[in-house]
Amino acid sequence: METTSSSRPLNLPPPPPMTFDPSPNARSVSQHLHTLADPDKAEKMAAYMKTSMPFYGVQAGPRDQIVKAIAPDIHLSSHDDYVALIEALWNLPHREEKYIAIRLARRFKPFISPASLPLYERLIRDGAWWDFVDEIATHLVGTVLKKSPDQTWPTLDRWLHDPDLWIRRAALLAQNRLKSHTDPQKLFAYCLHLADEEDFFIRKAIGWALREYARTAPEAVRDFLNTHADALSPLSVREASKHLNT
Repeated sequence: METTSSSRPLNLPPPPPMTFDPSPNARSVSQHLHTLADPDKAEKMAAYMKTSMPFYGVQAGPRDQIVKAIAPDIHLSSHDDYVALIEALWNLPHREEKYIAIRLARRFKPFISPASLPLYERLIRDGAWWDFVDEIATHLVGTVLKKSPDQTWPTLDRWLHDPDLWIRRAALLAQNRLKSHTDPQKLFAYCLHLADEEDFFIRKAIGWALREYARTAPEAVRDFLNTHADALSPLSVREASKHLNT
């Protein structure tokens, strides 16, 4: 029996993949924050951060609840989707929207990889203040470093010599949560490389990085301080020594 034309299979190309649109998620975040806005707290938060960037006045606890509420409805199928989501939130005008961008970046763990380092670098350069930079460095860049050290150290070595002090600070702080996975040779070398800098945020970061590693290897940090105290600023030494019985 001859096959009719209506029953022949059609050689149609597959439909194009659906493009992820982060704008509904961005609107949802803004709507949640607007509902919780507190102008009095917003003014105080901006004053504390010494910034002209607007705040809603929504503190960390309620922001975390927003993340928990919206995250289950966000479905990312690729690294490009991840970048699109984080950038859509980051580009919103209020500081809390950027905080939530970082929290969501942390939440989608499969995408915290070397491929995301350029994204994190852009956020650090644009954020350019400790509240953004420190969380990105310790929770995002640090996680990439722990997962893929061989692929990450070349980036951090480049950051260490970057003209942007926040990039240099991020390079130093990336190991802060690594505990026994810390590379002490890298840590101590980074501290010495930055030791001559006079900027408060670099000197503070040196002390903080050493103090965190002292929780894991106090003798190693004590020996480093005894050997190199003259090269470090008093602020760095004081911060590094806080939990050492010296």
